[in-house]
Amino acid sequence: MLLDTPGRPQRPADAPRALVVDDDLQVRRTLCRVLKALGVSASEASNGREALMVLEELGELPLVISDIYMPEMDGITLLKDVLRRYPDTAVLMLTGVAEVTTAVESLQHGAFDYLAKPILIDEFRARVENALEKRRLVLENRYLQQSYQERLEAQLRELDMKNKEQFLGQVQMAVRMLEKKDVYTRGHSQRVSKYSVKTALMLGFTGEILDQVRLGGDLHDIGKIGTRDAVLNKPGPLTREEFEEIKKHVTEGEEILEPLRKDRPVVLDIVRYHHERMDGSGFPDGLRGEAIPMVARVVCVVDAFDAMTTNRAYRPSRRPDEAMEELQRCAGLQFDPDVVAAFQKAFPDLSKLPIDL
Repeated sequence: MLLDTPGRPQRPADAPRALVVDDDLQVRRTLCRVLKALGVSASEASNGREALMVLEELGELPLVISDIYMPEMDGITLLKDVLRRYPDTAVLMLTGVAEVTTAVESLQHGAFDYLAKPILIDEFRARVENALEKRRLVLENRYLQQSYQERLEAQLRELDMKNKEQFLGQVQMAVRMLEKKDVYTRGHSQRVSKYSVKTALMLGFTGEILDQVRLGGDLHDIGKIGTRDAVLNKPGPLTREEFEEIKKHVTEGEEILEPLRKDRPVVLDIVRYHHERMDGSGFPDGLRGEAIPMVARVVCVVDAFDAMTTNRAYRPSRRPDEAMEELQRCAGLQFDPDVVAAFQKAFPDLSKLPIDL
């Protein structure tokens, strides 16, 4: 059942396409009329199996709208199959009022959103427009990210002393662009930089090394510019393949910053080694204890603290005192006990954490 309202004028012929999947013919036809009024060209399928056949013929579509309970292939199975083949497709699920648990499950599997039946057409319009706009921004960000990385790599081959400061400004801008795409990590690198400097001071670092610690904290995640958004922003646990992909950011970050090696080697040590662990179980090289550069051990601790005390796509934040207890619990295994103690000494008042930027 759909509660309809008058349509809107049709947009030009180059408008996006969508697929409506529902075993109820009336629901399909009504949604297709609404999509047409929004300027979206719509195809139909009566179940998941038929939907896959349509996609086989049409190729990737920006939007799939699917019921959850259908014969032959249900909506959850279709959702998984669509996102496996076309990870950039936005999938909007339709569900009964009593099926909220299943609808939430669909979000966990990557659906953009869900709508409860009976569907309010104005709400349907808004969800469709939001889904298409978010997909557009994701693709636009990816294009900018890829083209930006390509430009950086081209510039790296020609860098000399004269333009290294300009290069630094570019990679710092890349970090800000990366964080602006995800509300959960916004400001993360700046906080890690500030935490690192104060902790390093407690450990006796001064002068030029301290400046490199500041810069290394700011750029420690620069390699994530090459990591897919779907992996960075995944709300649930990473698969083995996804974890292997995200682990590459330390070596890819080192490659991006290679022009700085001669003048700022500490920065590259931080970027490459900040995920090593004291017990040797970290990455990328499995270094143990004193073999891990001290500057990287500093960033390892403060990076973990900031991650724990800020919201992430896969979990809510923890209280600063809980995060500090976790650092102490893992001292000697994951973290350097001296760094944990220095961090605690640098920030004794946990009520003021996380720090404001």
